[in-house]
Amino acid sequence: MSRDLHGLVVAVIGASGGLGGELCNVLTKRGCQLVVTSRNGHGLAVNDGDRRVPLSLDLRDSNAGVDLVDRAVAAFGRLDGVINAAGIVAFGNLVDTEDIVIEELFLTNVLGPLWLARRVLPALGQTKGFFASITGVVAESPLPGMVPYAASKAALSAALTGLRREARRMGVTVIDARPPHTETGLATRPLAGAAPSMPIGLSPAAVAERIVVALENDETEVPSSAF
Repeated sequence: MSRDLHGLVVAVIGASGGLGGELCNVLTKRGCQLVVTSRNGHGLAVNDGDRRVPLSLDLRDSNAGVDLVDRAVAAFGRLDGVINAAGIVAFGNLVDTEDIVIEELFLTNVLGPLWLARRVLPALGQTKGFFASITGVVAESPLPGMVPYAASKAALSAALTGLRREARRMGVTVIDARPPHTETGLATRPLAGAAPSMPIGLSPAAVAERIVVALENDETEVPSSAF
């Protein structure tokens, strides 16, 4: 089964990030119409010719998905897909990590995406669309020095597995993408701690292309081994 992305209305959450921005570029080349979001509305490349409309969206707001659907429908008349490329990271041993940091990781990386999915799935059901989220290789292989972060990503990955079965009844495809370490710049902006020494990661452009190919091929999981 394949999906033609040309003309589809797709929202990219975290579009100002290294990977989110590349996803927007790839989707634009495929002919998509985009709703691009960032937490504060900054850093969004908007061009009328690209058919991109901006939206300030904070995943920590449980009703953010309502605003997203309203913006997409107002601008384009419908919503065909959502890609969650937003997230935060923290480093350090668990005993050295403050409670508020752990709470913020789960609020942004787990609760936020679930709240978002809850609000957008009915609209996606009307268009038989898709909901994709990027969890990452740490969901498969948690590492020391980033236990709360890995736990938040693994929790979301597990939730997507169950949600996939629920959403199938609505005609919505749920995709979990778990790319290896990618040079998005996120590791340089941790909520706490400092990133350990890591080998050079994958190119965000290459990772974005692989994720979009998965959307086109209706793949429901893109494990780290697929990149």
